[in-house]
Order: sequence, then C-alpha cells, then structure tokens
Amino acid sequence: MQRRRFVSGLAAGAAVPAGAQFRPHEAQGLRLSVTCDMFRGPDVRLPFDNPGRTDPRPQPVRKYAPEQALALTHASGYQGFEMFNWRDPAERAAYRAAQKKYGLECVCIFANKGVRTPGCSLVDPAEHEGFVEEIKKATAAAKEFGAKRLVVLSGMTREGVPRREQFDACVAGLRAAVPWLENSGMTFVMEPINSLVTRPGFFLDTASEGFAILERVGSPNVKLLFDIYHVQVQEGNLIPLIRDNIDLIGHFHIADHPGRHQPGTGEIHYRNVLRAIRDLEQAGKYSGFASIEYHPTVPLDQTMEEVRRLANFS
Repeated sequence: MQRRRFVSGLAAGAAVPAGAQFRPHEAQGLRLSVTCDMFRGPDVRLPFDNPGRTDPRPQPVRKYAPEQALALTHASGYQGFEMFNWRDPAERAAYRAAQKKYGLECVCIFANKGVRTPGCSLVDPAEHEGFVEEIKKATAAAKEFGAKRLVVLSGMTREGVPRREQFDACVAGLRAAVPWLENSGMTFVMEPINSLVTRPGFFLDTASEGFAILERVGSPNVKLLFDIYHVQVQEGNLIPLIRDNIDLIGHFHIADHPGRHQPGTGEIHYRNVLRAIRDLEQAGKYSGFASIEYHPTVPLDQTMEEVRRLANFS
C-alpha cells in the first residue's frame, strides 16, 4: 500500500489493515514528533490557547483514536509522540498499545495538571510539595512509555508578589526536584508561554527569563522547552536565542505566528530556523526532537507531510 493512500484512508476514517507494516521515511533531518492534543478533534483546542480568542481559519480536525493517531504519525515518517492524557487510564492503555505496535518513541509527557490548576505551581512556595507529588506520578507514567522528559510549567503570576520573589521560587522549586530527576533518569523541559496572545498573566513568558532560571538551577536535568511560536510572539530573535543557549534547550515545539498554524502560514522562516537547529545537532550540541503543535488550516495529514519535507530540507 502506498504511504499517501494509507494516510488519505486514515483521514477518511478507514481502518488500518490487520498486520499491515509501515516503514517511516529515513530521518535525513530533524527527528519529528507529534503533540497528541492535535488528534483530539474539532471540539478541543490546544491546551495553551486563550479561551477568549477566536480564529475562524483553522481546519476542523477529526478526532483520531490513539491507534489511528499513531498509525498516522508512523506513516507520515515521524519518530515520536508526546503529551497525551496519561491520567486517563483508558487513553493511557490505548496509547501504550499503539506505541508497541508502531515502535514510536514517547518523547515527553506533561507533568503539571494544567496551566491554571492550583496545587502544583512553581511560583508559589506553598505549592512546591504538590508539584513534587505530581512529578512522582508523571515519572511513573513516563517510565511505562520509556519517556525521559517531563514538561513543566511555572504557573500564573501571583498578583501583588514581586516578580523577583516568584523568579526565586521557580529556582527553588526546580532545585528541590533535581535529586529526584537524577535518581530517576528524568529531565524537566520547562515551557515558557507567551502572555501577549495565548495566556495573559502567565509568569514565565520569555525564553530569555527561562534561560536565566535554568542558569541559576545549574542542573543538566533541567532544560527549556523552546516553543518557537511562543518565543516569536513574545520576543522574536529566534535563531540567536537558539544558538546562544542550545546547551539549555531540551525540546522544540513547531507552529507559525500569527494564529498558531502550520509552518508556511505566518511570518517565521521555518527553513532557516530548522536548518539552524539541524546544524547544531550535526555539531553534537543537540540530540532531541522537534514536535508539531498547531491548528492546521488544511487537512492534518497534508501538513504533517509538508513539515516532514521541511525538516528533511527536501
């Protein structure tokens, strides 16, 4: 069966033939993964969207069951997946079965319960104990899937509390988790989220401040998740930030700006950005993944193939 015909069949809801074997394209460029929230269907927005923002452009994405989601990921030549809802026993079991079938790497899982969920914020010292408990639960799930990275968030800005005090609380909370990370072989990837469009009031909204926090923490087990969309919205200067801080970056997310759509719809010159990351990888300075996380304006399988070609520089 041809790969393109198979992907089109998935988009139409066709079942995967029993025993079918699909070989992903040889990775000539960056290793790619998919954020599983992209498979949740038209009723679910990506987790970091501003609920008050409306955007009529995105193509409605049909809901993919875990089996279909990872079949499409595999057939599209991607090597990994991430950030499914591991707290849901049924979804967790379904993704684990599909992972075994398609041989994909689980790149990372989400450690915090959510952006606004009380009880596990880094900016509030009173919530650090709850944060550590969530990390322990997430680590158990990560090990089940062979994942070695946990995505963590700072939490929302505490009104009336000096920013420096919240910065120091983030450092202290991350440092407190380092022994656990070292003993379990896990790495945090801390994600800044822009506060201009996506999440007004979010504390860690720039990569630059994230790097400053990581410098203070001083552990190779605590790195930054460099979401190219969020960084472009809040501060720009993408390639210099990546090149100058690659030792502190543990993962990348891919989406264009404005709109958080697929590369090629906005202002980011993705071929140059991905080439810069690839050059650093070939120099032995980066060995992670780049994961797509966007609202497609055309069918999802089409955008996945376009990003794969872009990341392979073909």
